[in-house]
Amino acid sequence: MLKISNIETLYGKVYALRGVSMEVSQGQVVAILGPNGAGKTTLLKTVMGLIEDQPDKGTVEFLGRRIDRMEVEDIVRMGISCVPEGRDLFEELTVRENLLMGGYPRRDSNGVAQDIERVYTLFPVLKQRQRQWAGTLSGGEQQMVAIGRALMARPKMLFLDEPSLGLAPVMVRKIFQVIREIRDSGVTILLVEQNARMALNVADYAFVLENGRFVLEGTPSRLMQDEDVREFYLGIKSEVSVKGYQRYKRKKRWR
Repeated sequence: MLKISNIETLYGKVYALRGVSMEVSQGQVVAILGPNGAGKTTLLKTVMGLIEDQPDKGTVEFLGRRIDRMEVEDIVRMGISCVPEGRDLFEELTVRENLLMGGYPRRDSNGVAQDIERVYTLFPVLKQRQRQWAGTLSGGEQQMVAIGRALMARPKMLFLDEPSLGLAPVMVRKIFQVIREIRDSGVTILLVEQNARMALNVADYAFVLENGRFVLEGTPSRLMQDEDVREFYLGIKSEVSVKGYQRYKRKKRWR
């Protein structure tokens, strides 16, 4: 469904992405993991056409058609919606008005009304808050609005950039439950997420991005067996590293 081939993205003279290639099949949730500054958000912005004159090299294809350097609105019309990091809501508009903005390009008023009700089914609290200004909502409620707004375009593919950022654990679980429901409805998802444990629990395939390059990829079960992923992204130290640390502490105590 999405094919990225050897793209390179520059900020000035600095490479943010170097030779990145990946594919996403229809109906999948594909996760991109990595530390801050690895280039995860840059990758989404490059595909969405949000960085002027980028990618510097390489190609991006969606449903067999090249979209690299295409205008953002044309990419959205083709069927890709993005929930950006930080949500970027219209804070002085109501919840309902924000949702309507997501369906702005559409001309099927009946369909738009049906999709608003669908969003309210996914996030019942938004129906209660529909006349409330978006800027007065909690962080979790704002994330719900951002996801709902993106769904109003009826996307074939949804980009999610750090959907759990700054949310309480109970809200994180709710958001990831909804991600599963969206996938089950037929929408393909590309997920950028620092919460590796939650991302791997919902993903069909995952990539690890470091310093603008993919350094690992595979199924969640395979990545969960990798010692570096377990230690640096899941916080699980291997038995060997734990025993080595314990020996180091004993030696230090008796010096």
